[in-house]
Amino acid sequence: MRLLLIPILFMALADVYGQVRETGGVQIKRATAPIKLDGVADEADWAAADPAMGFHQYFPFDSSKAIAPTEIRLTYDAQFIYVLAIVYSHEKREYVTPSLRRDFRGEANDGISVVFDTFKDKTNAFIFGVNPFGVQREGLIANGGGSGGDDFSLNWDNKWYSAAQIYDDKWVAEMAIPFKTLRFKEGLSSWLVNFYRIDSHYAERSSWAPIPRQFDIVSLAFNRELIWDQPLAEPGPNVSLIPYVAANTQRNFENAADNGNGLQIGGDAKIAVGPALNLDVTVNPDFSQVEVDQQITNLDRFELFFPERRQFFLENADLFSNFGVDGTRPFFSRRIGLVFDKSRGRSVPNTIYGGLRLSGKINNNLRVGLLNMQTGRDKAAQIPSTNYTVATVQQKVFNRSNIGFILVNKQAFQDSLRGDFTLSPTLYNRLAGADFNLATADNKWNGKVFYHYNFSHADSANAGALGGFLSYSTPEWNIDLFSRKVDKNYAPEVGFVRRNDIVQIASTYWYNFYPNSSRVQSHGPGFDQDLVFNQTDRTATDELAKKVSDGLDVGVLDYDINLMYRIRFKNTANFNMRLRKEYTFLFKGFDPTGTDGLALPALTDYNAYLVVASYNSDARKPFFYSVDTRSGQYFNGNRVNFGGTLTYRYQPLGFFSLDFDYNRIRLPKPYNSADIVLIGPRFDFTFTRDIFWTTFVQYNGQENNLNINSRFQWRFKPVSDLFIVYTDDYVAGSFEEGDFLRIGRPRSRALVVKLTYWLNL
Repeated sequence: MRLLLIPILFMALADVYGQVRETGGVQIKRATAPIKLDGVADEADWAAADPAMGFHQYFPFDSSKAIAPTEIRLTYDAQFIYVLAIVYSHEKREYVTPSLRRDFRGEANDGISVVFDTFKDKTNAFIFGVNPFGVQREGLIANGGGSGGDDFSLNWDNKWYSAAQIYDDKWVAEMAIPFKTLRFKEGLSSWLVNFYRIDSHYAERSSWAPIPRQFDIVSLAFNRELIWDQPLAEPGPNVSLIPYVAANTQRNFENAADNGNGLQIGGDAKIAVGPALNLDVTVNPDFSQVEVDQQITNLDRFELFFPERRQFFLENADLFSNFGVDGTRPFFSRRIGLVFDKSRGRSVPNTIYGGLRLSGKINNNLRVGLLNMQTGRDKAAQIPSTNYTVATVQQKVFNRSNIGFILVNKQAFQDSLRGDFTLSPTLYNRLAGADFNLATADNKWNGKVFYHYNFSHADSANAGALGGFLSYSTPEWNIDLFSRKVDKNYAPEVGFVRRNDIVQIASTYWYNFYPNSSRVQSHGPGFDQDLVFNQTDRTATDELAKKVSDGLDVGVLDYDINLMYRIRFKNTANFNMRLRKEYTFLFKGFDPTGTDGLALPALTDYNAYLVVASYNSDARKPFFYSVDTRSGQYFNGNRVNFGGTLTYRYQPLGFFSLDFDYNRIRLPKPYNSADIVLIGPRFDFTFTRDIFWTTFVQYNGQENNLNINSRFQWRFKPVSDLFIVYTDDYVAGSFEEGDFLRIGRPRSRALVVKLTYWLNL
């Protein structure tokens, strides 16, 4: 840990003096007449607006101007900030979109996006985008955009307006974003802003403020100033009500007690507590319209992580969910409203009575978050009503870094199963912690150091978690160092902890070549190592004592060493491969097939050599695909794995995709061998920009289960929807027996009709 802590502190001190000079900027003046959103841009205020031009290429190179020019102009009035994008082409051509569904994403689309850093902290920002077909997207950027996909989320929804038109030599988009949708401090004379474009024809991405190609294009470190002609006033009261009504019918063919019909009424409210602080309130929330998780073949010894998809938990989610590191999170919002039912041996939904979430900025440097939720009792599962409270504070320090504190409290009511709500003196789980997040001005160095401690009635000794990472990025080098120590009693019940009672040390090194090639953008070798060991005294058992006497270092639980190579092509395709040696020590018995066969004995260890590889094709084509493999030795046998996704895009109406995963596992007798298949066809139709129909079918051979989820959505007004969701579960045949296409008896079935309406007061 000292190897990480010392350089992180050193870089933090250096960051006090580090600056990225903001060159240029763009002026914004108040409009003198109404702006009509029609993609024509014939208003006089557009002609008078200061243009942002001269986009710089980000991919495939970052040393030249964009091939096709782009021009951005901005203006505003009392209610909206307006953005005009004139996106030129050198000739008439076809544009690419995966569908007409909102929140498009990927390197192979056409689109223009604007990033507003309204507090100039280079840490958090809003992003709004439009494609040539008028499809919108909006999202949030956290942690400076340093981790790209992890810090850029399109799950946030809000109300704004746009229009787009396609011409022979360009396409034009106009956006109107309400000031009430944004969060900002009144009286500021400037924001930070950037614009970036995705051009499918040239497989090019470009930005107005140059972004070095070793960073993510949503990085906030390099934004330029948006200079207002007069300081902004407070946008005024902002209250939105989002009521819903949902009717459902469900049938459980395995447990008749779960059958029935229902009618639910509830809703959310969004209340601006000042211009930069927002209060979200929910009463009897319903998440039946949320898309189902994509199933995976579970060959792991530890819990799997699935991301949060529920809208209520998403705005400013980084204030709550980004403490710690992957696999050691003190707070994981999916723990709320989902409980483990011992009688049924699985997790089941749990009623949420309601809750509130206060989040946002107190000033330019201070952010706060407060979450409080109350869940209902479940008599069948013997689960009492429980309160969840999370409080966080994040203070900006130095140039782009911050220090944060978190408190988490899970408190059950001991008599709630009988209707009396009395705090239980024993049924609680609490946590306190602090994180320091490093991001230097030039974004070359990013890092984190954290320490959290867990308190419970059972045992609060040896219940801490300490860790961190340090990343260094230049065009040639990408270096990541990582370490954590998780005590054996560290088990936050509202968090996600993949493993405890471990010490882990890992590092990754990549070198990048940029050849003068018509096809290859970059390529290079890499080396990766990951070591997990245990400090518990394990010589107490005879078996372990014998292993110690035989010279085996039983302190090592797992390690892997990887020699890697990757290739990035100019057409957006990429190839990755690694030769891997791994070691596994089993504390407990484990069936590597996950089919409830005879377990490999506890206190045994295994070495394996394998190949891990993946290839993603050019996603600009109507048919594109990704394939991957993880094949070689596997515990005391071998495994052949092949998976991926095949996609055909029938532009602009939607796409058909097929997820697949095949594992051929062969272990010596008496252990199980298995052929495990996972198949998931998905049909996504977008009849218009407001009417969508998605059907997702998943066959899981490991569970012999077939699941169907079909969802119809009509967005009849901005952020107001009618959903019809149908789900069906069946017992399916076995792949090994050759009848996996046979559909057996049904397990459960449900139909939900839900109407939501966004009302601004």
